[in-house]
Amino acid sequence: MLLLAIDTSTTAITVALHDGERVLAETATLDARRHGEHLAPGIEAALREAGASVADVTAVIAGTGPGPFTGLRVGLVTARTLAFARGIPVHGVCSLDAIAHQTWAERPAEVGQSFLVATDARRKEVYWADYAVTGDGPRRVEGPAVDKPSDLVDRVAGRAVAGRGPLLYPDLLGPGVPPLDVSAGHLAAVAAARLTAGEGLGPPEPLYLRRPDAAPSVTRKSVL
Repeated sequence: MLLLAIDTSTTAITVALHDGERVLAETATLDARRHGEHLAPGIEAALREAGASVADVTAVIAGTGPGPFTGLRVGLVTARTLAFARGIPVHGVCSLDAIAHQTWAERPAEVGQSFLVATDARRKEVYWADYAVTGDGPRRVEGPAVDKPSDLVDRVAGRAVAGRGPLLYPDLLGPGVPPLDVSAGHLAAVAAARLTAGEGLGPPEPLYLRRPDAAPSVTRKSVL
């Protein structure tokens, strides 16, 4: 097994290679606007670091968001294109699950038995999901969804919140716990664990949750 994981749903343009047991290489660039410019160099750097080539990859894992329309689309289109060109499977994993996995793996004492992940959805909103901690790690029990931070105050109720949301809205969601953005290494780890357990993975379909910020202009027909 050699998984190539890609995520562009957050500020991090991140790529990782995972052999089913551990992360072999990972790259990440923080840029909220230029996902398309950084993704291909990130893939090349990760392959080089792992001493592998695209021909060695057995499956592609794409973070499905939720995330802003343009950035999220870059990662999903790239993942599908790579998989199609190689004739290998491409799977989707909710990007918030990767943040939850990293939070639980690195800060188990801080998250306790349940916690939230909240990321920047722009428009003064956040994408969020609620997680319960099991013996196998965090399991999503609600979400993903998009709401105003003020709508989540009662849900947070003193629980830990990971992601960039608490950094942006500390009075409502803070102080928060790391990480802020998705790690492709943890996205791959989630996928590898589910594949090993015989669980199905989702399709590489985007979780936009709302209409894109940019809408196509409507051309009016002239009346002569």
